[in-house]
This record gives sequence, C-alpha cells and structure tokens, in this order.
Amino acid sequence: MHEMNSAYQELKWNMIGWLGKVFIDIISRTMRITSVGFDPVSHLVSSKKFILALWHSRLLIISYLYKGWNAAILVSASRDGEIIARILQKQGHETIRGSSSRHGIKGLTRLIHVLNREVRPGGMIPDGPRGPRFRAQPGVITIAKKTGYPIIPVSYSARRIKVFNSWDRFILPYPFTIGRVIYGKPIFVPKDVDSKGFERFRKALEDELNRITRIADQYFGHTLT
Repeated sequence: MHEMNSAYQELKWNMIGWLGKVFIDIISRTMRITSVGFDPVSHLVSSKKFILALWHSRLLIISYLYKGWNAAILVSASRDGEIIARILQKQGHETIRGSSSRHGIKGLTRLIHVLNREVRPGGMIPDGPRGPRFRAQPGVITIAKKTGYPIIPVSYSARRIKVFNSWDRFILPYPFTIGRVIYGKPIFVPKDVDSKGFERFRKALEDELNRITRIADQYFGHTLT
C-alpha cells in the first residue's frame, strides 16, 4: 500500500510539472518579449559560468527563456517549492532543495559543490521562499564567493498582468501581451571578502534587483515594488 501511494504521489507531481511547463510555454510563446541590457552580460551568459538572481514574483518568463540550460537551481524545500521544482525539472534544470529557512546550509553546500565541479549556470531566488518580498537573503552572495561565479540580476514585467495577493505579489502575464526583460549590472564577489564587504554585496544585489524591477514595471505603468 505504501509503495502504491508513493507511486501515485510521484505521478501526481510529475503531472503538475508537465502541466506547469506547458502552461508557461503557451503564455510565453504568445508574448512579444524584448530584452534590455543583455549585451553587457552576454559574454558571461555564453560562458555558462554565472548565477542568475531574480525575485520570486518574476520567475515565470525568466524560467522560460532559460529552459534547457541545465542550470543548477536552489529551490525551497517547502510544498510550494515542490511545484516550482517539478516545473523547473521539466524545463531542463537540476533542482537542489533548500532555503534560508529549511535545509538551507545543506542546499547551499550542494549547489556550490555542483557549480565548482561542472561548468553550468546556477540560479537562485534571493527573497524566497517566504520573503520578505524584494529583500535579498545572503545565500546567493555565499555561492558567488565560493564559486567565483558572477551574479547576474534579471527581472521582467509585462503590459497586461494579473497580480496575485500573495506574499511576493506574483505576476502572471496574459497571453499575447508585451513583455520586457531587464538585465542588471553583474556583481562579482571576491573570495576573500570580509563580513562588512559581504553585507555590501548583499545590499548591492538587492538594490540592483529592485532598480531593474522598478524600471520594468514603470515602463508599463505598474507600481508593484
């Protein structure tokens, strides 16, 4: 009975992953998406040795743009994180479970090990899994310090969106709308950075993500930050 229940649960989560991927594909393929600020970071992206950092509410379109990249992405060990993890896996990524509040150290250690062992992108949501919204947690700075990978901040917005009444105010673009993806200035964290410098880089990432998110929203007349 236990094995049957486990098989059913696995089937259910696989279906959630596939349905989520298809849903994102349908929305994204109908949109007209413009990228801003990509040229200055294009060489970093081409190298595949970078960490993409984005806010929790801005995951949907970014995950579509980087599907199939085999990125190693830290995802919350929560139930909501399971949904995100399954979708990301169907999009062609490896998910490593952990967060700032649950199994955090284990997840960070595993992600650092993977990025140091293989040439592949990393991904992290600095304000997940429960916020505070638009406040960067320090984990991504630790990863950059231990791997030497630069952090590339990225965000997006769209003309017609639904804003959910959730802690992160998650945005869902409508099909056939116009989207705008904005890349921020890359952040390079030295391996010998001290505690004061560590906090300075954390704040710099937070400020840059908020800056580009605000620019993306204001372009379409939204005020969500």
